[in-house]
Amino acid sequence: MRKSGDFSFVHLIAILAVVAAVLIALSHRSSLAQQKNSKSKTMSDIRLMTLDPGHFHAALVQKETLAGVSPEVHVYAPLGFDLIEHLKRISGFNNRKENPTRWALEVHTGDDSLARMLREKPGNVVIIAGRNSGKIDRIKASVEGGVNALVDKPWIINASDFSKLEATLNTAEAKRLIAYDIMTERSEITTMLQRELINDAGVFGTILKGSENDPAIYMESLHHLFKMVSGSVNIRPAWFFDVKQQGEGVSDVGTHLVDLVQWMVFPEQVIDYRKDVNVLAGKRWPTVMTKDEFKRVTGEPNFPAYLAGNVKGDKLEYFCNGSMTYALRGVHAKLDVIWNYEAPAGGGDTHVAWFKGSKSRVEVRQAQAHTVHVIPNEPSLKAEVLAALQKKVASLQVKFPGVAVVDEGDKLRVTFPDKYRDGHEAHFGQVATRFFEYLRDPKRLPTWEKPNMLAKYYTTTKGLEMGYRNTTASR
Repeated sequence: MRKSGDFSFVHLIAILAVVAAVLIALSHRSSLAQQKNSKSKTMSDIRLMTLDPGHFHAALVQKETLAGVSPEVHVYAPLGFDLIEHLKRISGFNNRKENPTRWALEVHTGDDSLARMLREKPGNVVIIAGRNSGKIDRIKASVEGGVNALVDKPWIINASDFSKLEATLNTAEAKRLIAYDIMTERSEITTMLQRELINDAGVFGTILKGSENDPAIYMESLHHLFKMVSGSVNIRPAWFFDVKQQGEGVSDVGTHLVDLVQWMVFPEQVIDYRKDVNVLAGKRWPTVMTKDEFKRVTGEPNFPAYLAGNVKGDKLEYFCNGSMTYALRGVHAKLDVIWNYEAPAGGGDTHVAWFKGSKSRVEVRQAQAHTVHVIPNEPSLKAEVLAALQKKVASLQVKFPGVAVVDEGDKLRVTFPDKYRDGHEAHFGQVATRFFEYLRDPKRLPTWEKPNMLAKYYTTTKGLEMGYRNTTASR
């Protein structure tokens, strides 16, 4: 095991990579000066700072040029793997052939990233996407320091931090700042269509209540540890596999699923976690990785010492999988979060979601081909549901031109043009744009966002607590 003071060729390459990325960023300075002199102030009313970018989602916010956002971005982070990977991604966006961005990064390295950022404060928005343990402390300090925050999920991974979350949102409200959770799945076309359909009484009827053993809502989110992002292998930091730093399935990816349940079934409504949420059951289990598999996805030849407690023999038990069942205003939902090591050939991450109504079931499957189906509960209801669906689709032409209905016998498929298949990575820019609109006009921020965010994290952390009562070696 390498001692902390050792230096190697790998370290040299890493440092050179940082220098190269910074030089590439600085190469845009002259054009920046011209832009500052020629553009109106409104063109740069948003000034970004990035804090400790330990997750590739931090870079995806900047994958495209963002209107009204200054191209000069200040990055505060310790010199190391996470920073290097972040700079490489931004450099890749700047140097691609099609629609290159022109981000100019001012990089501030050191171990006091948060304190220095708040002391210098060259921007009015901080982007945070990295280690989830202690993330709420960084958000809280940023908001208390007068900075708006655009933050990747999850904000908390344990119920013990819930009071900090509530205090942070209260402070943001009092200071007239916006602290916003990056909920990308709200921008996915199949999810948006599903939301429209389950809230159409003619198509769906009313949501059923279901039960713990027969839920009215089911969602499954399947991810893979080894994957490609923006055309390159997504090398994950070793700490990603420490659930104390990254969190587990239910409290991490589960954040998206709980958010969707609230957003879809009770749109524009305030959820009160004290009386509307009842977490019923949970489960957790590991994905087992060999040392070679770990090296392939992290570049590290050995398991770090902090993972020793989950190493059995020569394999790592990574407790990234989870399941939970809960009732939201009496409507029962079951959520499964699954992490496999690698997708089969031609496969990838998938998302399955279905909602049971009194007239039909509305089902979404996101895989290689994204599908939306409306399935009448009884053959006798088909004509009625089809007519209502055709009427609904006609009304959706304003929002989603080109959406259509195909009769597939026992199923009715809602189709949409390929232009809507923009993918997960594109959704980060869409969320950021929505966030910037709220910054410019805070009155546009929905009143339900704050209470529903509290309800979301109350649900996920309680679900994890339930999971610890039911831990298994496999699913």
